[in-house]
Amino acid sequence: MTAPVIVLVRPQLGENIGKAARAMLNFGLVDLRLVSPRDGWPNPAAGPAASGADMVLEQAAVFDSVAAATADCAHVFATTVRRRGLIKPVMTPEAAAAAMRAEAGRSAILFGPERSGLETEDVAVARTILTVPINPEFGSLNLAQAVVIVAYEWSRGAALAQPSAIPLDPPAPQAELDGLYDHLEGLLEPEGYFEPIDRAHVTKRNLRSVLTKPGWSSNEVRTMRGVLTCLSGRRQRRSNASSS
Repeated sequence: MTAPVIVLVRPQLGENIGKAARAMLNFGLVDLRLVSPRDGWPNPAAGPAASGADMVLEQAAVFDSVAAATADCAHVFATTVRRRGLIKPVMTPEAAAAAMRAEAGRSAILFGPERSGLETEDVAVARTILTVPINPEFGSLNLAQAVVIVAYEWSRGAALAQPSAIPLDPPAPQAELDGLYDHLEGLLEPEGYFEPIDRAHVTKRNLRSVLTKPGWSSNEVRTMRGVLTCLSGRRQRRSNASSS
């Protein structure tokens, strides 16, 4: 399974080239080809916009035509929302990604200039049109967005490593929760929190329910006990100061 080539045809802004490179590297693509970039190459505006995807920019190759940029590719996909009168198969990014993974040979994906998209002559080079299902009333994707969508669909079958999950702390034993409740009750009792007395059992039951409902970890219980100890110490210091 060979990763596809991303071909930006006559890109206009260096910033957009950088953002496209960033999108590529996010999803494991590194082969970037540029066809007649408007402001030449290299472009100093591309680096900051790439946000660290420097290797993609450094390896980017420049060509003077779509045909030259795709000469070594067996499958060429043209991203466009318009058929432009050409009779070619049309695929979604998901279907195109599946086809790239299933077929032998390298694939290239063409993206047109920011303002106008691919010309009919560019699309004619492709064997397949790749179209993102999009709001017909507002079918405007910027260059980097389009690259993100296509690269993501490719990555779904490329077995990229997922960010490591941080395991949650195990729930605290019931004895620790009981200790937290007793600590809190001991501080609230002298403050009259449980008055009136005939409703004290309901208030205590609700308080215990609140403390057990979230599934506290031992570390969270210790943190809360520390808060209560701090508050009780502060209250004791104020009491000693007022009596002296």
